[in-house]
Amino acid sequence: MTVDALPELPLYPDIRDPRVMVAVPHARRAAVGALWALAGRLTRLLDEAREPLIGQIKLAWWRDMMALLATDPAALPKGEPLLAELQASWAGRGGLDALVDTAEAVLLAETADARREAAGDFGERLFALSAAGDAGTGGRRWGLLWGAVRQTEAEAAETLFTAARELPFSRAAFAGERALLLLDRWAAMIAAARGERRWRSEGLMLFRVGLLGR
Repeated sequence: MTVDALPELPLYPDIRDPRVMVAVPHARRAAVGALWALAGRLTRLLDEAREPLIGQIKLAWWRDMMALLATDPAALPKGEPLLAELQASWAGRGGLDALVDTAEAVLLAETADARREAAGDFGERLFALSAAGDAGTGGRRWGLLWGAVRQTEAEAAETLFTAARELPFSRAAFAGERALLLLDRWAAMIAAARGERRWRSEGLMLFRVGLLGR
């Protein structure tokens, strides 16, 4: 099961879920979908990395590709579907290389504090790129949950779940970004349950927040 394929029962909230994507303005959906596909690819790379050095080499390739995408998109290699998807909506736009940088920080984090900081930064950067104008909107709680559900040790996961639960909520941080608000509230619900999925309750919450904004 891969994140790129958006599995039927995802480990963490994904903006490509139709219940969330409907809240993204139509003009931005292709770009946001491609961005989250990149986040999924980076997540899979992190999860499959057995040696940090090999992971860094793969991340370096993606960093180079994102730099090309911003400065010389015509020079991108052919044959990689995700690059083609990104080229269609992100050509000439910067910032995606910074998402790769935060993924590398996650890869190299060795302490609980470093893992917490790196996971939160990944979420912050992903949300900032998802928002109109790269405005830096929320994302830290989502990043902490994303980090927690990927841990192989219960203690490490619990540390991140706790950090996600304790993070203060600011509705103002999501002004005009209903989809990101949905992801934050969804992440909060999963973190409160320590990663246990309660599909019916989650669906009702998404309906309520999507309809009423609260």
